[in-house]
Amino acid sequence: MRERIEEFNEQNVKIYVIAPSNAQFISQFLDAFGPFPFPIVGDPERAAYYEMGHHTSPKWKLLSKAALGLIFGKLKNFIPKDEHQKEVVLKSMKTADVYIQGGTYLYSENGDLFWQHTDSSPEDHAKIDTVLEKLT
Repeated sequence: MRERIEEFNEQNVKIYVIAPSNAQFISQFLDAFGPFPFPIVGDPERAAYYEMGHHTSPKWKLLSKAALGLIFGKLKNFIPKDEHQKEVVLKSMKTADVYIQGGTYLYSENGDLFWQHTDSSPEDHAKIDTVLEKLT
């Protein structure tokens, strides 16, 4: 989304990212992968995630997908080459719920939800073009 932020800005859309992590880990993530043109806030208890219907995928399912992706060359940069980014990713895999599935939600200026996409798997993210289309 950060690569296409101008398209959202043109429509006066504000983006907020909620991560299932604490402020300390988000700070480490931003240090390694930032900056981002929108705030990333933490939900370490995952209250918002579960309230909105998100789930944690079985570890075996995601690890087997990752293994097959690596074997067949479909996962590029699964583990970043940059050492600082690699450190953050490996720490996340050991300490955070990297198996929780996310989603995309669009709210009106009045706070009414008018569109949502809840990911069913890691490859099931809402497409940016779809999100932009829903805004018009």
